[in-house]
Parts: sequence; C-alpha cells; structure tokens
Amino acid sequence: MLELRPTCENCNTALSPDATEARICSYECTFCADCVDGVLGNVCPNCGGGFTQRPIRPVTNWKGDNYLGKDPASTTVRHRPLDAAAHAVFAEKIRKIAPERR
Repeated sequence: MLELRPTCENCNTALSPDATEARICSYECTFCADCVDGVLGNVCPNCGGGFTQRPIRPVTNWKGDNYLGKDPASTTVRHRPLDAAAHAVFAEKIRKIAPERR
C-alpha cells in the first residue's frame, strides 16, 4: 500500500493525500511536480527511475474499508535536499533513456 508521503523530498513542500502535483517513482520516492520537472529532469535521484502522478486514495468508504480513513497517509517526512551538482552528473548518463527503458 502506498504511504502517501506528506512532503516533497527535495523542497519539503507539503503534499496532502489529494495533491495532484505529487509525483512518485516505483520505489515511492516522493517529489512535487515542480522539482520533478524543473530540478530532477524526471530522473529519481535515489534510483534513476522516472516519475508518475501519485494516485489519490478515496476519502469515502465506497467498498470494503478501502479508503483514507482506514489507511491514512504517512506523517513521516523524508526531507533530503538534492545536491544539484551530484544529481547533474548522475542524471546526465541516463536522462536521455526513456524511463520505461532504464
């Protein structure tokens, strides 16, 4: 189950459970759209993968207790500001490879 992490790992911007600007990689590293597009270049600094929009968990118990009230979002902040120079070197090797081929 997704943790729905509460902030961008880079800039620490709040990302509520219903935030449409939240982006995750396949390891659930969480960043805001501004950081993914403007800083990271769609390259996860932790694994090298690409990002996709984070799904939004329903707030209403439509069926089987599968909703935010039963499975709340994480409150654990993972603020790990990016070393821009190190990321540039890391990302340069793989940025031109489509995320689905990395």
